[in-house]
Amino acid sequence: MILDLGSDAREYGRQALRAFEAAGGDELIQQAEAKPEAREGLVAPVLAELGAWDLDHRTDADGLEAAAALCRSAGYWAVPYPIAERLSAPDGLDADGLVVVSSNRPCAPLVGLENRWAAVTLDGRRSMVTGLGAAGPAFVTELQLSEVDASGNADLALGLMLPCWTLLGMLDRAIELTVSHVTLRKQFGQPLSAFQGVQFQLTDAEVGRSGVDILAKYAVWSVATGRREAVDDALALRLAALEAAEVVFRVCHQLHGAVGFCDETTLSWLSRYSQPLRRLPFGLSATRDHLVRSVGSRGLTGLFA
Repeated sequence: MILDLGSDAREYGRQALRAFEAAGGDELIQQAEAKPEAREGLVAPVLAELGAWDLDHRTDADGLEAAAALCRSAGYWAVPYPIAERLSAPDGLDADGLVVVSSNRPCAPLVGLENRWAAVTLDGRRSMVTGLGAAGPAFVTELQLSEVDASGNADLALGLMLPCWTLLGMLDRAIELTVSHVTLRKQFGQPLSAFQGVQFQLTDAEVGRSGVDILAKYAVWSVATGRREAVDDALALRLAALEAAEVVFRVCHQLHGAVGFCDETTLSWLSRYSQPLRRLPFGLSATRDHLVRSVGSRGLTGLFA
């Protein structure tokens, strides 16, 4: 087990970062919020240029690592497009992407998109999305589903794992922005970063983020090697990512102060558009409950033990 992405995947992620920046960077999410139906046109050309849909991430470990790196880069810029969900497109269904949904009131951030979508619940029931409800915040809408089969267990691990890489990219950026803010902002004649209390808070946030970084790489290995515990590993990763997100965004908002909630700051956009990833298909408590029910008394294996 090698808990790091390969050099090709890391380089692919760096190229994706540059490509998203060149396409507009932080302005992409602002443009998409003003005009949700433009999401496809804003992002799809960049993904095509990167060869995102040519990645062999279902059968090739290197391809899966590259897909994870792409999702992380997309999260860094809060790219307004469900890249992880597109990459999770299921085998055997005529669908462009897959969303993991709750059995009760299924929702997903699909406003403004015209792709064919499939959905899967934690018990493996697959459906096709036949309609969307009213548009809500952060492109979220209720889904109208038509059940297809109960063969979705093979899709679950990928569908749970890749969005966690998107959230990890958001955590990367949130901490980077906050470190820059406390380094430049001065109080009582010295930078905020010089205060011990600020250093302790940033350390807590970074410990959570770096822990998710390691667990995310482990989950990629678990999915790529076809471990029977892959779904449990993906659920455990989601739990760790949600716990870290609570700490990271709390600390980052506290250290930014009131300005962190204003649209003039990138942190505000990151925080807002992290919400679908953190709340759907279920939040922290429900994720913990699903994981406990899944592993039962046998517990987790590997790094999650």
